[in-house]
Amino acid sequence: MRWGVPVCVLGSGREVRAENGHDGGRFVEIGSLTKVLTGTALVRMARAGLLGVDDPVRRWLPVASGTGITLRHLMEHTSGLPRLPPEVWGLSRDPYAGFGPERLRRLVGRLDEVVEHPAGRETVYSNLGYAVLGAALEEAAGEPYPVLLRTHVLEPLGLADEVTADPPTGRLLTARGWFGRTRAPWTMSGAILPAGGLWATPRAIGALVVGLLVERGLGEPAASWQRAGHVRWHNGATRDASVFAGAFDDTGEWVVVHRLGGRPRTTDRLGARLLLQTRPGHSPS
Repeated sequence: MRWGVPVCVLGSGREVRAENGHDGGRFVEIGSLTKVLTGTALVRMARAGLLGVDDPVRRWLPVASGTGITLRHLMEHTSGLPRLPPEVWGLSRDPYAGFGPERLRRLVGRLDEVVEHPAGRETVYSNLGYAVLGAALEEAAGEPYPVLLRTHVLEPLGLADEVTADPPTGRLLTARGWFGRTRAPWTMSGAILPAGGLWATPRAIGALVVGLLVERGLGEPAASWQRAGHVRWHNGATRDASVFAGAFDDTGEWVVVHRLGGRPRTTDRLGARLLLQTRPGHSPS
């Protein structure tokens, strides 16, 4: 592999392949791949009787009446909420730094003013929706998001020490800029955490794919995974990190690609190409 930026590839029957300074055992940002864990937590908590997947958000948060938004809508990106919270504009230097729990609480109280179309009508990818979903899960569990995620998802998968919101400083791996200086990652530890703020080792990302999509140790995969024919997949991107993770439903072949720097679309293309190479002649529909 010669892709110019630090890259790590894992997959069925492959050893961890890391180049240009990447490391399969150090913590990296996983961006929106966090969403599949949040969706899994929702499903697991429903099975435990702590909530219902189709509960209206109003059951758990002080949402204005009339939105009709359910927890399922949030998980499936059909809530009608916009992609980003108001006043978070694109890819600024640190777009989510000011989006803390108090700001989310104020926003929840006026979701009826924020929705762009009725719940259930369209599929529109929403980071805001997953921030709201995470807050609802916290209310139902009576615990902070990292704790409920550990209890309902990470410990059952045996990954409680390899996926975290607070990675150990000595094991961090981030991108480097001019003159080899470390570039500061975005602040994703506030209200946006359930949408994209987790860190994991690439080895742990591979274990998540195997545990959730291949072995299905926690049951049927949550609807937070994207679908394309026989492939379930998700990606994630932050300021300088991007990841693609996917697996075939029928054969169990899987691939994870994580990169530091470069364009996220390139990461997606590499991941999709490597996954398709496990099954020549197949093209997701």
